[in-house]
Amino acid sequence: MNSLLTSAVAGLSAGGAYAILGVCVVFTYRLVSVVKFTATALGAIGAFVMVIMTEMGYPLLPSVLVGILVGALASTAVGLITTIWFSGSSQSIKAAVTAALLVCIIAMGQRLTGGQQPRAFPDIVGGAGIQLAGVTITAASLVAIGFAVFLTVAAEQVLNRTRMGLQLRALSERPMAAELLGIPVRRLAIGVWAASGAMTSIALMLVAPLRSPDFGSLSLLVVPAFAAALIGSFKSFRAALVGGILIGVIEGLASVFVGLNQYRAAVPFLVILVVLLWSQRGAQWDEAR
Repeated sequence: MNSLLTSAVAGLSAGGAYAILGVCVVFTYRLVSVVKFTATALGAIGAFVMVIMTEMGYPLLPSVLVGILVGALASTAVGLITTIWFSGSSQSIKAAVTAALLVCIIAMGQRLTGGQQPRAFPDIVGGAGIQLAGVTITAASLVAIGFAVFLTVAAEQVLNRTRMGLQLRALSERPMAAELLGIPVRRLAIGVWAASGAMTSIALMLVAPLRSPDFGSLSLLVVPAFAAALIGSFKSFRAALVGGILIGVIEGLASVFVGLNQYRAAVPFLVILVVLLWSQRGAQWDEAR
C-alpha cells in the first residue's frame, strides 16, 4: 500500500507539468482556435536554451529566465505564421500547419542538440519538499501543481472578469467583428501565442529532470498535453488541470507493477482513446434507439 502511495505521489511532478501543458493547449485553442501541435516543441526550445546556458557556466536563474523568453519568442514566431498567412483558414488547416511545423522543429532540434543523447537538466526548484503520511512530496511537485492551479484560476478570472478577457473572447468567437470594432486582433493573438510559449517552457523545465530528456522526447510530451486538454473537451481549464494531474499519477502507479512499467508511455494514448469513445456514446446510443 505504501509503495502505491509513494508511486502515486512520485507522479505528481509530471502530472503538474502535464496540467500546465493541458491548460496552455486549452488556452490557445479557446482564444485563437488553433490545435497547437507545436506546444511542447516550442517549450523544448526554451528548456534546452536553459540547460545549454547552465552547461556553459551561467547561473541557473538567468538561464531559466532567458529560456522562458526564448520559448515565448519561438512561440511568437509560429503565431505570426498562423496569424498572418493562415488567419482565414479552417481549424483543420491551422492544425495541419502546426503538425508540419512540429516535425520540422523536432528534426532541427534533434540535430542541433546532439540527437537522442539526453542532457543533464538541473532541478530548477530544489528544496526538500514536505512529508505527508510518511511519503515525501517533492518541492518540484508542489511548484508544478501550484503553478498549474494558478494558471487555471488566472485564465478563468482574466477571461470572465476583465476587459481584456472580453476582447479575448471576442477574438475567439467573432474575430472579424472584433477587428471591425477596433480590437487589436493580431496583437492579442500574438500575445496569446507568446504567453503559451513561456508557460510551456516552464512546464518542460520542471518535468525534464524526471525523464531521459532529449529534444524529441520532450517535444512528444504534446501527447499527454492533448490528453489532458481532451478531458476538458478543449474548453474547460479545470478539467484539463485535473486530467493532467491524474495522467501523471496513473503513470506513477504503473511503475509499481513490473508488467506495466514498460507501458507507462502508453497511458496518455489510452486516455485519449477512452475519452474519444466516451464522447461518442451519445451518438451511438441515439443510433441504437
